[in-house]
Amino acid sequence: MTRQFFGTDGVRGTANQYPMTAEMALKIGAAAGRYFRRDGSDTHRVVIGKDTRLSGYMFENALTAGFTSTGMNVLLLGPIPTPAVGLLTTSMRADVGVMISASHNPHHDNGIKFFGPDGFKLSDEAEEEIEALVLSDVQPAKAENIGRARRIDDGRFRYIERLKGTFPAGRRLDGLKVVIDCANGAAYRAAPEALWELGAEVIPVGTSPNGTNINKNCGSTDPRAAAEAVLANGADVGICLDGDADRVMIIDEKGKIADGDQLMGLIAARWAAEDRLKGGALVATVMSNLGLERYLKARNIGLARTKVGDRYVVEEMRKNGYNLGGEQSGHVVMTDFATTGDGLLAGLQFLSEMVLTGKRASELARSFEPVPQMLKNVRYSDGQTPLEVASVKAAIAEAESRLEGRGRLLIRKSGTEPLIRVMAECEDPALLMQVVDGIVSEVESATR
Repeated sequence: MTRQFFGTDGVRGTANQYPMTAEMALKIGAAAGRYFRRDGSDTHRVVIGKDTRLSGYMFENALTAGFTSTGMNVLLLGPIPTPAVGLLTTSMRADVGVMISASHNPHHDNGIKFFGPDGFKLSDEAEEEIEALVLSDVQPAKAENIGRARRIDDGRFRYIERLKGTFPAGRRLDGLKVVIDCANGAAYRAAPEALWELGAEVIPVGTSPNGTNINKNCGSTDPRAAAEAVLANGADVGICLDGDADRVMIIDEKGKIADGDQLMGLIAARWAAEDRLKGGALVATVMSNLGLERYLKARNIGLARTKVGDRYVVEEMRKNGYNLGGEQSGHVVMTDFATTGDGLLAGLQFLSEMVLTGKRASELARSFEPVPQMLKNVRYSDGQTPLEVASVKAAIAEAESRLEGRGRLLIRKSGTEPLIRVMAECEDPALLMQVVDGIVSEVESATR
């Protein structure tokens, strides 16, 4: 089945443009409500969280209308991290969880992500069935069976308690000065509170959301403000989250940034040494650096690669019993503790390593030397198929030939934006630049 509006992470797009309109959100809510109420009973409920985007109010109300129209009872969590929705879906015995967020995208975008009753993101098959219902006529509930909606005020505190429970028993963050950048997003209250309760001296950045400044000049996609705050305040470490707090970047005391690969390498090595790494392997996507693969191999740790998207990482983990996975972009999934990527949870794992070893962040944040990697994006318009153009195919074939035995090349369409992503790795920086720029030039020509 061809998916019309579900992508690799739910439905996403520009607010007030198809498919991210209030009308579509209502239809999606009704379709999901009907999908999860197929047995006809009256005990079904959905939890709905959101980040701090202005359009979140609109989508929250539209989804609530859709769900209640099919008899679902709605529990509204307000601004809360994506991983908290996964947690509360299970703890509140809900049939489905919804997060209204476009993650690391700018404020004018928004999205709708679904979690099943087990707290994990829905499968492709479930999303396809919901999409089919959206495109058909959903039977509403009888008037006497319309669902109710209520606010849940303590969801954030439940999430914080769960986070603190993952920190080593009896350990505290006393004496550590921590910069926490919340990207003016969903974790703007939960993250500083959790760190403070564990004893850290907290320096907040990106904790004043106004509806339009989410991810703007802050957060994991732009950690410069946090790096400056680390240096200006003599902080021990910085933790940068994205808009819905399912990604993280670490900044050491020198202001240098460590991505998800470095953090996953650190955690994998620690867990392997403690015989906690299930399956003896880490799950990562095709985007993860070759340097990570070599680092793991030297420690007899396997690496299982998947296509890009944290949901595919989680699917591989669940299928084969792994408990650690993630993406270079900062999604880190630890299924012993959570059902999806959790930036703050991953940051706490890094802090626990600092506490346990007594080492500085700079000693821990660079587990391996990455192979030079270059990633460039080319935007295209609807209806265009630049990767099918003969000149682009020829450029890709030539690049693969030049990199053979010396590196690797990955060309793909983004699952969340109309972008062609061109990524290559090679020990020779000059060759790396030549092959990437050559392909980008041909793709740009094909999109004109």
